[in-house]
Amino acid sequence: MADVKQLPTRDQVDPKLTWDLTPIYQDDQAFSQAFDTVMTQIDGLSKLEGQLAHSSKALLTVIQTIMATIRPAEKLYVYASLKHDQDTTNAANQNLSGKTQSMLTKLESNIAWFEPELLAVDPATLDDWIKTDADLKPYEHYLRTITDERAHVLTPAAEKLLAQAGDALSASSNTFDVLNDADLEFPVVEDNDGGTVQLSQGVYDQLIQSTKPEVRQMAFKQLYAVYHQFRHTLAATLSGNVKTHNFEASVHHYDDARQAAMSGNHIPTSVFDALVTSVNDHLPLLHRYVALRKQILKLPELHMYDLYTPITGEPQLSYTFDEAKAEALKALAVLGPDYISHVKTAFDSRWIDVVENKGKRSGAYSSGMYDTAPYILLNWQDNLESLFTLVHEMGHSMHSYYTTHNQPYQYGDYSIFVAEIASTTNETLLTDYLLKTYSDKQVQAFVLNHYLDGFKGTVFRQTQFAEFEHFIHEQDAAGQPLTAEYLSQHYLELNQKYYGDAVISDPEIADEWARIPHFYYNYYVYQYATGFAAANTLAQRITSGDDSKRAAYLNYLKSGSSDYPINVMRKAGVDMTQTDYLDQAFAEFEKRLNQFEKLAKTM
Repeated sequence: MADVKQLPTRDQVDPKLTWDLTPIYQDDQAFSQAFDTVMTQIDGLSKLEGQLAHSSKALLTVIQTIMATIRPAEKLYVYASLKHDQDTTNAANQNLSGKTQSMLTKLESNIAWFEPELLAVDPATLDDWIKTDADLKPYEHYLRTITDERAHVLTPAAEKLLAQAGDALSASSNTFDVLNDADLEFPVVEDNDGGTVQLSQGVYDQLIQSTKPEVRQMAFKQLYAVYHQFRHTLAATLSGNVKTHNFEASVHHYDDARQAAMSGNHIPTSVFDALVTSVNDHLPLLHRYVALRKQILKLPELHMYDLYTPITGEPQLSYTFDEAKAEALKALAVLGPDYISHVKTAFDSRWIDVVENKGKRSGAYSSGMYDTAPYILLNWQDNLESLFTLVHEMGHSMHSYYTTHNQPYQYGDYSIFVAEIASTTNETLLTDYLLKTYSDKQVQAFVLNHYLDGFKGTVFRQTQFAEFEHFIHEQDAAGQPLTAEYLSQHYLELNQKYYGDAVISDPEIADEWARIPHFYYNYYVYQYATGFAAANTLAQRITSGDDSKRAAYLNYLKSGSSDYPINVMRKAGVDMTQTDYLDQAFAEFEKRLNQFEKLAKTM
């Protein structure tokens, strides 16, 4: 066991490969001082209750005072969450995160009266205030997004009560996070080189791409054995989370949880239905790709753990983090010099936490707020997938950067509906760059395989998740207990529908629902699929050479929440109320599938 590869502890990681959080707060002491100040501000917010209806100036004062409290509170939250995620086992970091969560609950409770009180103002009076008071005019769209939800806002007392219950209602989600990121212990397995390695989420993602079937199988079976052991606990956490969504939707007078979640971004549920219908109509393309994978790999049986290994064999492209940064700059150069200058700033200013360490949150994300850099968490592996992840998360961070530097605070964020579009556009641009840069057939085949796998994982797989998420919400609303057996049975059937007869739906895959964090995000996951499809159209517009189309894209990045997301995307060149963008995405998938099939015959 002496040669077992262990993850480094946080203090063993080279500081150059960690994010620099000192621009937020110099240290935890500075955080604590700011925390105390914000708590005092929060305590004072209740004094504003009952004032906003007096005049336009009174309304303006209330809005600005609330935002002047929320803004530093968000800064505290970002710092605490980043510290927590860099090492979830660190007790001090856990304390920061817990304190901040409680602070946010208190903040929500102390402003819960705001929206009901605003909605009690006569609509004609509010319109007159906006028209006649120039100082209130910049808040018009912000106010409209609230008044649009008039039918779903409860009394001040009821909203305050729900806000106070925030910690309790989020308990299931928090429990899952702790289990998944800190408490679950995975066994030692054989790696691709014949050595032994401690299995983790990041290591699993690497091993499942191994060209050795026995390595993929062992990683797959060992990972799911752990989740199977805790399936009843994880069913309870998921069920509790679903019940929270359904409860909150019901008390706010929505038809269901899906409508409640999508309404917040002013997205009609028809967008969700159109996606599921379109993907199901195009499942034969996925079945065709899966069958091709079995054929090229020359496997007597294709298993679920065989769906991520490169069809073309050992990857021809691998990158250190420094090499990946150089490639990213080249791939994204088509977005123009201004965009590239900000990417360089991200690289040079330690916005990125690069390598995996013990206790670090799994996966990758971009996180920040109006007054912080848009930080990036990675768990770097020297492969093409990590390059794509870097470019993906940089898309989020540049979206945030452009938004915060071009919008006032009240519009300095953006809806989750448009969030995945910027990141996936970057991925699509990287694919285009790699295919144009590398003429070698092996490299071309590998990149095409990666694109097809990416499409499979983003459009088909995320829609599969979306279907499952909607199903469990509907079942819970109908009174069906969400037991582990019930969840696994349905998930297995859904998996078989999506991947077809060419692949064996291994019994372990029935428990995949237990490890998917997106099922706790309240109808977030479908937006990966819609975002990928929209990104397909936008990337084609950017690479067309038409400067006006690139400018339209950059304007989308700068728009923040200054308009409804559907309108923002329409201005960028994609009407997501129509199905054209979905049809175009599937046409592109089929084109590249044809290209890959043709190339494979020559190798």
